[in-house]
Amino acid sequence: MKRMLINATQQEELRVALVDGQRLYDLDIESPGHEQKKANIYKGKITRIEPSLEAAFVDYGAERHGFLPLKEIAREYFPANYSAHGRPNIKDVLREGQEVIVQIDKEERGNKGAALTTFISLAGSYLVLMPNNPRAGGISRRI
Repeated sequence: MKRMLINATQQEELRVALVDGQRLYDLDIESPGHEQKKANIYKGKITRIEPSLEAAFVDYGAERHGFLPLKEIAREYFPANYSAHGRPNIKDVLREGQEVIVQIDKEERGNKGAALTTFISLAGSYLVLMPNNPRAGGISRRI
């Protein structure tokens, strides 16, 4: 059973844990002095491509550059003449200096930058808009 646990006993921070049975699958800690950037959307520029990590680093305006893994890059960013046979190489898909629209998937932690995605999602009261997402297309049972 999925549950959301909220701990607001201390004024300094608010903790929200998402659990499935006994397994923790997401933890968010919010402080009044620290602005949450998760789910924010930015226009960024690719500064470095790391083939060994199969990822790119994106300057989206924060102090540290964000981390964009290959699996989080939408097909719309692949070159028009690109034909994938097997696993794509990130050097063939992206280039340094290329501009991308990214959404923060995970907040910055410690000395690591935020985890980014190009699969943008905008949530409203009755609808979640997910353009360029191949996994989108379902209908909620709660509507």
